[in-house]
Amino acid sequence: MQTLPKGANAPLPPGPVSVRVTAAAPVDISALLVAATGKVRGDADFVFYNQPQAAGVRYNPDGVDVDPSAVEDAIETVVVTASLDGRGPATFGALGGLRMDVAVGGSPLVTFTPEGLGAETALLCVEIYRRGAQWKVRAVGQGYANGLGGIATDYGISVDDEPAQVAAAPAAPAPPAAPSVVNLDKGKVSLAKRQTVSLTKTGAPALRRVAMGLGWDPARGGRSIDLDASAVVIGSRGKKTDSVWFMSKSAFKGALEHSGDNLTGDGDGDDETIQVDLAKLPDDAQAIVFVVNSFQGQKFTEVSRAYCRLVDLDTRAELVRFELTDSKPHTGVIMCVLRRAGAAWTMTAIGEFHDGKTVRAMYGPAEALLRDLG
Repeated sequence: MQTLPKGANAPLPPGPVSVRVTAAAPVDISALLVAATGKVRGDADFVFYNQPQAAGVRYNPDGVDVDPSAVEDAIETVVVTASLDGRGPATFGALGGLRMDVAVGGSPLVTFTPEGLGAETALLCVEIYRRGAQWKVRAVGQGYANGLGGIATDYGISVDDEPAQVAAAPAAPAPPAAPSVVNLDKGKVSLAKRQTVSLTKTGAPALRRVAMGLGWDPARGGRSIDLDASAVVIGSRGKKTDSVWFMSKSAFKGALEHSGDNLTGDGDGDDETIQVDLAKLPDDAQAIVFVVNSFQGQKFTEVSRAYCRLVDLDTRAELVRFELTDSKPHTGVIMCVLRRAGAAWTMTAIGEFHDGKTVRAMYGPAEALLRDLG
């Protein structure tokens, strides 16, 4: 049996898949059936003890059973989650003994033991997902400090509309509607369009080095997609002062560094990454606008699961994620922007489409965005 590290994946042979979660204290298991948008289609795609079955997916008190051949074509990923049920420790960091085992046709295949957990009260355990005709398993281990309600909300389930379903699980209630600016005190933040997060955490040192990871996949059944991630730096006068992209990978003596070009969009994880040393940026750099362009002119209607995520390079923790849930027949999109806020920084999710095959076409829209944000 193969042991997977966090973030790793393995192919699944044909057959019924069982995911079992064991822990030192009882946990509640559920599954989310996720479409190409990165969200569930509706509450029926949430499988748990009060709603134990969907097409190809069945709840088990110890885990989830998945029959890939019976999963609907519209579903790309089955996300298995665990949340604390109130009879044991208050957080996964205090729980211990947590392990996920995946078997196919009754034969053990992989095991995963998440590490580094702390204040989390709900956890994305593993994903069973398809890549073309191949099904795979990915070890996730991503935690939420705001309970099952936080996971459900991130994946498009309206917690307020279905109190009987989500409140039945002994997880923390969903937080009230997010204010226009949130911070990192409760852990990882998932943003909606035009929502802003302050990149500060009470009692923690200021961020020094971060990476903006951007990823995408070809729409299901589509050809390879040659997208290019870039960053446009806006100065104090509201004008572009520099940029990094696949043909100009460094700016401000290495304060910004581009990972290089990905020509297909295939594979798991971030397709392109832009690292930022916030402390080394010149004082005039007031904002960094992250954009994605289609170099060959393919439209974003041919793209699936586009996202961006901010990672703290000192701790390797994912801080903020924004998933693009819609698409339009354009060749460019502004994904997000980092802006100075005194001595700190904020991140705002944008998701605004434009036309342009290279970053140069995004200079004007980036400048206009900063004027609009004020």
